[in-house]
Amino acid sequence: MAENKTKPTRTSVTAFLNKIRDAQVREDCFVILDMMQKVSQCEPVMWGSAIVGFGTYHYVYESGREGDTPLMGFSPRKQNISIYLMCGLKYIEGELSKLGKHKTGKGCLYIKSLNDVNVKVLQNIFVKAFKQAKRKAGVRHA
Repeated sequence: MAENKTKPTRTSVTAFLNKIRDAQVREDCFVILDMMQKVSQCEPVMWGSAIVGFGTYHYVYESGREGDTPLMGFSPRKQNISIYLMCGLKYIEGELSKLGKHKTGKGCLYIKSLNDVNVKVLQNIFVKAFKQAKRKAGVRHA
């Protein structure tokens, strides 16, 4: 069975974010970092080369494949900032309708800039999503 490529590393989150060339994206990522850290009460960890994650969840699929993943995280990508919410999106549908300009994927939220969204609503999404992710994972403390 293939091993999960995205694992926690010892790479500095701050150093990673400081390498972002676009000043607005870099600034937005530091704001998201602060928001997620406050919500999760977890230290940020680099997962692979480009994901900043908070908390850890060990999963086991019916197929037997297993691994670890962050409970919540984000990554500055070329097209947008990808926000990873392990809880899925159905738990935050109400908030998404008030968020502002965004796109969604399976368990991801994509934004171009914090200027495009309501930051208070985004904060509420992080709170709700992290609580649900912990519940889903059976985690009392992240």
